Amino acid sequence: MTILNRLASQLNRKDEEPNIELAHELVNKNNHEGIKEVIQNLSNKDKRIQQDCIKVAYEIGESKPELISDYALIFIDLLKSRNNRLVWGAMTALSTIAQMSSEIIMEHINTLFSAMKTGSVITVDKGVLTLGKLAAVNKQNNERIFPFLLTHLEACRPKEIPQHSESAIPAVTNDNKEEFLTVLRKRENDLTESQLKRVKKIYKALEA
Repeated sequence: MTILNRLASQLNRKDEEPNIELAHELVNKNNHEGIKEVIQNLSNKDKRIQQDCIKVAYEIGESKPELISDYALIFIDLLKSRNNRLVWGAMTALSTIAQMSSEIIMEHINTLFSAMKTGSVITVDKGVLTLGKLAAVNKQNNERIFPFLLTHLEACRPKEIPQHSESAIPAVTNDNKEEFLTVLRKRENDLTESQLKRVKKIYKALEA
């Protein structure tokens, strides 16, 4: 039985459980050949197989990112796809390997920026998470990414501010902390009571 026969769409399943089970099995067995087959089928002619495979890929990344870190360029390329499921799935995969594949991702950082500017809610959510992790790797990354994160937090929808601020925390340093806090304080009037409560926890964490 090939990997493809284990995918949800090939089992006529509408849920993701077969894909999750397959990912866990590939991780547990360190099955590099099976993972390679999953990655190769991200370009399968059948859209359902593509979508199953991106789910398997980022589930692997969540459990053991080193097993998919060599495929960073493939995920970056998928950010340009017309298939939204592949775009946000690829960004999710990148969020799991951001630190260990930071050099190659940084070479294509404008592709991530573009995907976030035009992407879906999940693409943006996972994009901010990815950028926060990349910015934490070194000062050079931080200087490239942090202004983008600030601009995003200045303009994003109020309901996104708590989550995106939390995701951006790894990018905050002693040198840029005040800029970050200033942006959040300016947005306080846009927030509901529960949203503001989450943001104030960020203040406490950064001021500790």
